[in-house]
Amino acid sequence: MAGSKPKLLIVEDDEGLQAQLKWAYDDYEVVIAGTREAALAALRAEEPEVVTLDLGLPPDPDGTTEGFAVLDAIMAMKPDTKVIVASGHGARESALQAVERGAYDFYQKPVDIDTLGLIVDRALRLHRIEHENRRLSEKVGEDRTVLGSLVTAAPEMAKVARTIERVAPTNVSVMLLGASGTGKELLAKGVHETSNRKSRAFIAINCAAIPENLLESELFGHEKGAFTGAVKTTEGKIELADGGTLFLDEVGDIPLPLQVKLLRFLQERTIERIGGRKPIPVDTRIVCATHQDLEAMIGEGTFREDLFYRLAEIVVKVPTLAERPGDAVLLAKTFLARFAAEMNPQVKGFAPDALAAIDGWNWPGNVRELENRVKRAVIMADGKLVGAEDLDLGNTDEAESDLALNLKSAREQADRRMIRQALARSEGNISNTAKLLGISRPTLYDLLKQYDLQA
Repeated sequence: MAGSKPKLLIVEDDEGLQAQLKWAYDDYEVVIAGTREAALAALRAEEPEVVTLDLGLPPDPDGTTEGFAVLDAIMAMKPDTKVIVASGHGARESALQAVERGAYDFYQKPVDIDTLGLIVDRALRLHRIEHENRRLSEKVGEDRTVLGSLVTAAPEMAKVARTIERVAPTNVSVMLLGASGTGKELLAKGVHETSNRKSRAFIAINCAAIPENLLESELFGHEKGAFTGAVKTTEGKIELADGGTLFLDEVGDIPLPLQVKLLRFLQERTIERIGGRKPIPVDTRIVCATHQDLEAMIGEGTFREDLFYRLAEIVVKVPTLAERPGDAVLLAKTFLARFAAEMNPQVKGFAPDALAAIDGWNWPGNVRELENRVKRAVIMADGKLVGAEDLDLGNTDEAESDLALNLKSAREQADRRMIRQALARSEGNISNTAKLLGISRPTLYDLLKQYDLQA
């Protein structure tokens, strides 16, 4: 990027202003477009870092509909492009709407060349910083990770990660809802590691794995002599996580009497050990998870409603692996690289039939099932490539979920699934994805725009 002039696309239908702007930006390689079609063609061909966009384009020069259509298309095709929007039509409302739709900044007509030049230069610097950050991430192999270690390319999971990143700096309690094996503990660690508590302890406890008569002691600790076998004072998990985060997995399995004590802690932020008389102040953040329907349990009287609302200040629903198209392949590659290095270095990757089998399986056991199958396949593989037989997935046709009988809906679902799977296999490379799908790059860009997908 540093060896040539940066590219600036000016989308403007006024020929006089076109010439003025082109003359003003001598440090840029300026490309001019006066219509939506010309702008999108230039975007594909030139891939400019910065775009200035007049919202009043033909055939709606007195409105903003055409300009917003161009903005939406740019954000779908090249979301890292910095778009600076110009408008004289209800400038404030248009500017706010443009920023909400992904624009970097805005300016109001009539154009002040110097002011606009500063905005363009600032946008270019930000674009280059982001480009360098992405390059460095790719260099260390983290281009598919969020929250530090969560591998994903699915918008559904990226949305979960963004939610966690927003709530992590606060002290609100977070409840993760999802099926077993979807990675709830990994997300809980993500909450902790992106919070101000990351330098303190992260303590996890599975409430379903500990006998009911021992769970209270595990959570709250006990004093010496509190019961038979209590030969010394022991701190509980809540106290050990002071200043940090406590992850309560399978919180729905906590018995009702213990729910009362947990509620008291959440209200007063103090605990009493079993056999103790002195309240102990504790600053512990709670993150919990369950695969159970807690609201139904409230109706049945097996889970306290007041405790639910204390634990569920923020609720995050974690999608199953089947609801994350393309992620199965990405995760499988990640697991294979790890297990091959540890147990079978001759294994270098997956055979095409194995990738097809991974794509086609419904993964009822989610990420945990995928990890176990890849681990076993790496151990059992005889050659350099893991084949479909090594994964022992059976008939993948049976795993395909039924599509809607509506033909258009079925085609759209199939298109979306195939595009995401191709993007996953080619690791986001547009040219390789187009080759896998047997279509041209422009056609792929059109499909990405049509289905609101991102590379």
